[in-house]
Amino acid sequence: MTTPSNTVDLDSAAEHAAGLLTALGIPCNTESTAATPRRMAKALAELTAGVHLDPARHLKVTFPAEGERANLIAAVDVPFVALCEHHVLPFPGRATVAYLPTPGARIVGLSKLARLAEELAARPQVQERLGQQVVDALGEHLDIQGAACLIRSQHACMTLRGVRAHGASMVTSHLTGALHADPTRRAEVLALIPAPS
Repeated sequence: MTTPSNTVDLDSAAEHAAGLLTALGIPCNTESTAATPRRMAKALAELTAGVHLDPARHLKVTFPAEGERANLIAAVDVPFVALCEHHVLPFPGRATVAYLPTPGARIVGLSKLARLAEELAARPQVQERLGQQVVDALGEHLDIQGAACLIRSQHACMTLRGVRAHGASMVTSHLTGALHADPTRRAEVLALIPAPS
């Protein structure tokens, strides 16, 4: 996911980036900054590559579960970087993606849960929507009793500008089905909230 899609016009994006930087009074005509607009465009294309992907494709390859009992499946502490759609500044974070399969239902590999979170994050995003998109995708494509996405992140739009609340984190939790309704299952999931990094 590190290379921009064929649908990205890097030449046009670099031209616009040069215009933005120039309008902000940042020169792009020195040996050091001449290639900055193109580098900026490539970096933004990489950080938003998820808009050109269908992350749910990772949930289509399943395999049989072991045993008859449904146990919680979780990928914990998955790193991601998203861009705040309001300020186009990064919010790096860690997510826990979990689901409770229906007994006897097919399951997906843990790497697929990580890829789902990473690719949904790789687009202009807000943290609350990201968590909701993850649980919605799990519910839509897997036979489950419930899903969860727990996220802790630091938003540059809050830590580097504005209030400048250095070190402040935002934590969100999205739980569905039995992981929301059953107090025991809910506590099991909430205990997995990523710790500060």
